[in-house]
Amino acid sequence: METSNKTARELYEAVKANPDRQRFGFGRKPALVNVDLQCAYTRPGEFVTAYETDPRQIEYVNKLARLFRLSRCPVVWTYVAYLDSGEDCGVWGTRSDTPDSLQNIKADSRRAQFDDRCEIDRAHDIVINKRMASAFFETNLGSLFTFHKVDTVIVTGGSTSGCVRATVVDSLSRSFRTIVPEECVSDKHESPHYANLYDMALKYADVLPVAEVVSFMEQYKPAN
Repeated sequence: METSNKTARELYEAVKANPDRQRFGFGRKPALVNVDLQCAYTRPGEFVTAYETDPRQIEYVNKLARLFRLSRCPVVWTYVAYLDSGEDCGVWGTRSDTPDSLQNIKADSRRAQFDDRCEIDRAHDIVINKRMASAFFETNLGSLFTFHKVDTVIVTGGSTSGCVRATVVDSLSRSFRTIVPEECVSDKHESPHYANLYDMALKYADVLPVAEVVSFMEQYKPAN
């Protein structure tokens, strides 16, 4: 196998710059899935925070959410939280001595709460408490998308290498066109962030500038 001295970011930038790279493209009806934008990952100083690709990440997510609502397209927010007993953690519950791990995010705790900057419309948006990495795993997300006739899934949130990637792979596996707005996903460190953007762009999703996704939604006409 050939080795490369390129960094993960350089590999990703090379994929992004390839003019021959084919896209999955936007379909007839998109949905927005915002993965785990909760205080455990987004509040510097309070908790171990996710690496922010862009400090305006949540601002961009909110803008997308507003555009999706205007077009009557589903807006989904997921968060991770577990019982105090940890009985719903599965095998993750065996690592309870790791303070920053998922199974130590307890229901109704500050770590489980959505970031205060998230603009969630509680009357219309779909909020899902997920227990595992993918937003699709043992949730009703797939059936909701079937009901809404969704064929395109836009994924934001964190972490790029964990729950975002797992959601993206599951989305593609369910034959949804899958799109990741680059500035809207984050990770704890730059290397896994760009390594997984590279991998998703190469295999599983269109990784696009958020401005391109915004432009599509501003021109989007709801399907009949």
